[in-house]
Amino acid sequence: MDEERALYIVRAGEAGAIERVLRDYSDKHRATFKFEPTDEDKRKKLCEGIFKVLVKDVPTTCQVSCLEVLRILSRDKKILVPVTTKENMQILLRLAKLNELDDSLEKVSEFPVIVESLKCLCNIVFNSQMAQQLSLELNLAAKLCNLLRKCKDRKFINDIKCFDLRLLFVLSLLHTDIRSQLRYELQGLPLLTQILESAFSIKWTDEYESAIDHNGPPLSPQETDCAIEALKALFNVTVDSWKVHKESDSHQFRVMAAVLRHCLLIVGPTEDKTEELHSNAVNLLSNVPVSCLDVLICPLTHEETTHEATTLDELPGDKTAEKETVLKNNTMVYNGMNMEAIHVLLSFMEKRIDKGSSYREGLTPVLSLLTECSRAHRNIRKYLKDQVLPPLRDVTNRPEVGSTVRNKLVRLMTHVDLGVKQIAAEFLFVLCKERVDSLLKYTGYGNAAGLLAARGLLTGGRGDNWYSEDEDTDTEEYKNAKPKEELLKPMGLKPDGTITPLEEALSQYSVIEETSSDTD
Repeated sequence: MDEERALYIVRAGEAGAIERVLRDYSDKHRATFKFEPTDEDKRKKLCEGIFKVLVKDVPTTCQVSCLEVLRILSRDKKILVPVTTKENMQILLRLAKLNELDDSLEKVSEFPVIVESLKCLCNIVFNSQMAQQLSLELNLAAKLCNLLRKCKDRKFINDIKCFDLRLLFVLSLLHTDIRSQLRYELQGLPLLTQILESAFSIKWTDEYESAIDHNGPPLSPQETDCAIEALKALFNVTVDSWKVHKESDSHQFRVMAAVLRHCLLIVGPTEDKTEELHSNAVNLLSNVPVSCLDVLICPLTHEETTHEATTLDELPGDKTAEKETVLKNNTMVYNGMNMEAIHVLLSFMEKRIDKGSSYREGLTPVLSLLTECSRAHRNIRKYLKDQVLPPLRDVTNRPEVGSTVRNKLVRLMTHVDLGVKQIAAEFLFVLCKERVDSLLKYTGYGNAAGLLAARGLLTGGRGDNWYSEDEDTDTEEYKNAKPKEELLKPMGLKPDGTITPLEEALSQYSVIEETSSDTD
């Protein structure tokens, strides 16, 4: 009934009446995502009628009402086939200011029309294969990049940027060709990175270092949403960069990594938005070539270095390993390096573990990132080792028992999800410089057995990667308990069914095979 009334007015009414009836329809169906199949034909005709109104010279408010209803109707995939034509797509491109190469964005009254047109395009492109093909034919990605360049430094049009970026994300998600076009032809990597810089209001203090105001206000909801959409679009553009990238791209990736470091050190308007922002930053950092992740940490200034030395001297005791990490003005300092971003990643990882669900989607990206950073960058590994595997003092409880980060990660080493289990074990193994004896010290043989078996290291040794020879410092508690570790050995069954150390059991089976004969 709503569609019949709206369709009648759209076909025969004047602009004011059309605006009123469509506003009523929009208010009533704003939260509608499932539609009655019996009214499908009416909705198709209403869409067609709306496009006919949009080509007329009607007031801006009427255009907005038309586009709001079109956005709602475009949630229904079934009605898009007859209305997704090249002509109708061009109508939306014109209203979204995507056709005018030199047209500026000066008329504030037109901004709601641009935003609603972009929203309609997001729905239509996502839900219609025909629209996806037309997007390629109409070179939509290039038009979106051009619109972004017009408004990248203008904060009062965040909604336009946000939905422009969302449409870029949808296009690059659906078309691998568009990812390549964005990356190389349209210079999407520097463009989208600049959008992030603008959203974060970054002020550079060095080539890859930005000023961080820990007491500054949080990002606004609009800035946060814009940044999240830019991060998602950048993820698609750079999805294969960690595998293949030119040396000449290193500077641009370092700039992007520096922007992402800034992202990790700021907060959004709510805790949930901050987590969403940081989650997308983690995903994008996973695409950055690991050699460019050195910008996540940076050396202290002369003033900071002097302060750090004073702070270290004031710490009690003489245990160097415990004094290497200090907190200065909310800054994690380790061996003269600023570790704030790594500390945030570690805290993010622990929060994801504590959630206790969706480990594969929520936890493995940050665990993989920290593992690769630790493998490639010595200072990051040493800092994480200090935080995750501090000098071992509790030698009475099993490694998986307790509430420390080490305990939580050791529990994951026997998780039912193979991917989660593998990456948790790999992370701890890298922190131990891939030394079996060190891994066993912190995790116990039973928890480490899966990784060691997969690596062929059940009898000891170390992995294939080279690490510097900084030696571990054993605590007195561990030294006293170490001889008792001999009680923990891999065991197996002898041919007679009794239990014996695994090496002995295997050797006995080998002897049996050599002496047995298959001849009659």
